[in-house]
Amino acid sequence: MSDRYDFTKIEKKWQDYWYNNDVFHAVEDKTKEKFYGLIEFPYPSGVGMHVGHIRAYTGMEVVSRMKRLQGYNVLFPIGYDAFGLPTENYAMKVHRHPREITDENIKNFEKQLKSVGFSFDFDRTIDTTDKDYYHWTQWIFLQMFKHNLAYKSTTMVNFCPVCKVVLANEESQNGVCDRCGSEVVQKEKDVWFLKIRNYAERLLNNLDKVDYLDRIKLEEKYWIGKSTGAEIKFKVKSASKEYELVVYTTRADTLFGVTFLVVSPEHPIFKFFEGEIKNTQEVEAYQKQALLKKEFERVQMNKDKTGVKIEGITAINPINNTEVPIFTADYVMMGYGTGAIMAVPAHDQRDYDFAKKFNLPIIEVIKGDEESNIEKEAYVSKEGGEMINSGFLNGLSVKEAIPTMIKYVTENNIGTAKTDYKMKDWAFNRQRYWGEPIPIINCPKCGQVAIDESELPLVLPPLKDFEPTDDATSPLSKLTEWVNVKCPKCGGAAKRETDTMPQWAGSSWYYLRYMSPNFKGGVVDKDAYNYWGQVDWYNGGMEHVTRHLIYSRFWNMFLYDIGVISNEEPYKKRTAQGLILGTDGEKMSKSRGNVVNPDDVIKEFGADTLRTFIMFIGDYERPSPWSVEGTKGCFRFLNRVWQLQDIVTDETFKDFKMAPVIKKVTEDYNAAKYNTAIAQLMANINQFYQRGKVTKEELSIFLRLLYPVAPHITSEMFEKVFGEKIEKQSWPTYDEKDLIEDVIELPIQVNGKFKKTVKVSVDITEEEAKALIDESILGGKTLVKVIYVKGKIINVVVR
Repeated sequence: MSDRYDFTKIEKKWQDYWYNNDVFHAVEDKTKEKFYGLIEFPYPSGVGMHVGHIRAYTGMEVVSRMKRLQGYNVLFPIGYDAFGLPTENYAMKVHRHPREITDENIKNFEKQLKSVGFSFDFDRTIDTTDKDYYHWTQWIFLQMFKHNLAYKSTTMVNFCPVCKVVLANEESQNGVCDRCGSEVVQKEKDVWFLKIRNYAERLLNNLDKVDYLDRIKLEEKYWIGKSTGAEIKFKVKSASKEYELVVYTTRADTLFGVTFLVVSPEHPIFKFFEGEIKNTQEVEAYQKQALLKKEFERVQMNKDKTGVKIEGITAINPINNTEVPIFTADYVMMGYGTGAIMAVPAHDQRDYDFAKKFNLPIIEVIKGDEESNIEKEAYVSKEGGEMINSGFLNGLSVKEAIPTMIKYVTENNIGTAKTDYKMKDWAFNRQRYWGEPIPIINCPKCGQVAIDESELPLVLPPLKDFEPTDDATSPLSKLTEWVNVKCPKCGGAAKRETDTMPQWAGSSWYYLRYMSPNFKGGVVDKDAYNYWGQVDWYNGGMEHVTRHLIYSRFWNMFLYDIGVISNEEPYKKRTAQGLILGTDGEKMSKSRGNVVNPDDVIKEFGADTLRTFIMFIGDYERPSPWSVEGTKGCFRFLNRVWQLQDIVTDETFKDFKMAPVIKKVTEDYNAAKYNTAIAQLMANINQFYQRGKVTKEELSIFLRLLYPVAPHITSEMFEKVFGEKIEKQSWPTYDEKDLIEDVIELPIQVNGKFKKTVKVSVDITEEEAKALIDESILGGKTLVKVIYVKGKIINVVVR
């Protein structure tokens, strides 16, 4: 009789063994094929890990443990994305320095990670707040600056009045701060940008070269937002001046239908025509109102279109030389296209509503269908419809008219073909303390000047009062001795850049640092990189595929371009786990009271139960609700696994084979179908208990298959039964011929009706099949004929 399944004792034993003996430490070994598995490194919050972390990490954990047994040299590292607002906000709340809090949180996270039994290489742990790490974050920024990919510009920004920080558009979607949920406001501010738009086409095209989930590719494509069209030049005249207003459109075919133009309230046309505009007070009042609105309000919520006609200037439609009025309206943004649009009210509902409100002409240039009514709404047609009232385009389809018009405007120098992208350049500075200092000096004479690379890392100076300011000025500006310096170019008085980098900076290249975390000579040691190369499989959350994932691909491409690395893409494969919901099916949150603490589960049921349930809970890529009964069920399963020791035998049996089990589990692990792999193992153990015995060979295979999911119990059992360490074994393999079943279930049909099934040898002959037909099947009737379809069915005819 086996001992009681004492998971507390077993798990402590094996965790001590693994971590004290560096069992998972990776070393470059050119005699072995490598596997680099990566998870999104955590932000070390004060509350520690939640079950979402466990699910995110356990998927790659399972694959990594399997790969080691398959003979791969596995790199499965861990680190901490530790700069950012949450730590700083908490530090201000408790009046402590964020450095102290970060160190404490990291220590707690590592303790939790080890309590789950993760096979990370903890010797390679990185921390983005370590100066030896952000030395190279700063170095990469300097290279971008030197290659004209980093620039500073005055622009309207999204400012969170609660966090007191400027946010990128990606961090303030729907007009709210993604950190605290507060509504953002617009401020004019000097902002550092990275020219990610320069890489938009490559970021898009390279999606065909990588193995990402389809939904990840779709989200990235939508975020980049490629469109093809044309820039059209409109002459704008006042009584004494002339201005060329450029408008971007994807529908050049509708140029004959333009009846007015609309410019953003921030457009430079106002400065150009200063003194020429007749209703200046009305326009300026409208501009002030627009400044008070968030971008989301202006673009997404602006159902009731507002605007002001700009008196004193008019535009000329270049296709037919007709005069059209110009309006300013807040739904047009300077950051989109050119900050000006051509309005075709007959075929765009937004323009139609605006034209109706301001009593503007509506000229139909695409013939509508039977259901269209231009008196009530715009006729919106993408490729269907025939051009009318459009001169040389008349009679063409929309599909034909678009390239025809683009060719015409290009040849006549009134426009050019243009590809545009919805994605904006990346706003790259924050007015907060807890971040990487930007290694730039601002000189009134020379502009922005890079510090000498020998001065890196530019260490974040100690600061007691790191409270952010209401006017969006960085707390570092308080350190006058640190700020005031001489310009490296001219030697004149200058000031350090006081803004810091966003949290996304450190996470944009961390996968490279894992390869050589202590390397002093650059971003990554070339020999280490040449061995580990691309990440083979990267798993993370869907919420990061349009920010972190795009940002890191951009940084990788840049480092590839300047010769630092030799792979254009950082990740070969990218998957994403679904959320773990509360037992109520809602997203876990403190306010709902449905949060599950993994520490509590480990204490009650053990780490292996937690791991098993989280992998068994449902489709790994979809949201799944937590279940207390499901947790208990997995605990019962592991107890049954433990009790297999009581029925292990040296005998051999041929009533079933392990080859199909090996095939199913291996393929499922590789396909992130962890739940069905575990279901197969549960079915397998049922077969053992139904028979009442399990052979040592079967048990050895079973334990090795379960090991990646539940490593503690399987390590203990393997040592007890076989006297060896399971992590030193090989992954089970099989011969294809063993997948062929020896015994099949054969249905018997009598006069076309199903009678019963019988278990027979797969090689049963026709004579043997006929011999199975006895009185229990004939039922007193006379046998006429037996037809045996090999391996399929026995048909019996009686009368």
